[in-house]
Amino acid sequence: MTSALSWGLGDRRPDDIEVPAETMGGVTPEWAWGGSTGRGVRVCVVDSGVEHGHVMVGHVASAHRVVEGDDGHPLVRPSDAGDLCGHGTACAGIIREVAPDCELHSVQVIGERFTGSGDFLLAGLRWAVEQGFDVINMSLSTTHTRFVRELHELADEAYFRRAVVVASAHNSPVVSFPWRFCSVVSVGSHKEDDPGLYFYNPRPPVEFYAKGQDVRVAWLDNCVTRTTGNSFATPRMAGLCALILAKHPGLTVFQLKTVLYLAAANVRSPQARPGTRPGPETPTEK
Repeated sequence: MTSALSWGLGDRRPDDIEVPAETMGGVTPEWAWGGSTGRGVRVCVVDSGVEHGHVMVGHVASAHRVVEGDDGHPLVRPSDAGDLCGHGTACAGIIREVAPDCELHSVQVIGERFTGSGDFLLAGLRWAVEQGFDVINMSLSTTHTRFVRELHELADEAYFRRAVVVASAHNSPVVSFPWRFCSVVSVGSHKEDDPGLYFYNPRPPVEFYAKGQDVRVAWLDNCVTRTTGNSFATPRMAGLCALILAKHPGLTVFQLKTVLYLAAANVRSPQARPGTRPGPETPTEK
């Protein structure tokens, strides 16, 4: 006598779960995102907010912020507060540079002087996952282990919903989250000149390196500055994910990670031609 097992195939047959295969053997940057502008892909920046009308950011489709409710629990509400410290605007500007036609959204979880809490971070991420955004940029993390279980569950929920969370590694050699979770795309920085160049890291936990040192970014009061950090490599990968998803809608996070791996500048197939991988161009300095 047999019984159905939870999570098993059950009474279904292999034909019931047949999936048309993407041809991964021919993955190149041109195949992955060539000609794509990110149109139709919804990207949410979970950060300090985004300055409205910044020339490097353009239109922001929606802006929300996490606030403390009457019962002391965090709530997400529409907001016109903009950005309180510049960090979110910088990330949004990089995403717009890479994927100019993506639909940008913002949820503010940190405030002035980069203050914030794990509870607000969790509330902002939960809201972003529930809204069904295609890409969620998190250029921030927490070192507090009491948030790890719930944060891990949220990252996994995003993965199952085909929402890719692109998360920044900490700038210091400490353990923080969510970038260490396998269900997210984790990003560190490199200092090569080419802003479109990214690398796969064969020695985890960081999975990819993107341009994040001496980066030209948007800042408060419609200004531009230069700065360094894994925070600014992360939106470059988030923008790249938007380009890929716009060209290949319906990819799972697992498939998207595979595409990113195969198209990385340091990953070579026997048929690959040597040379630098093409990528989005950097804007001219004003």
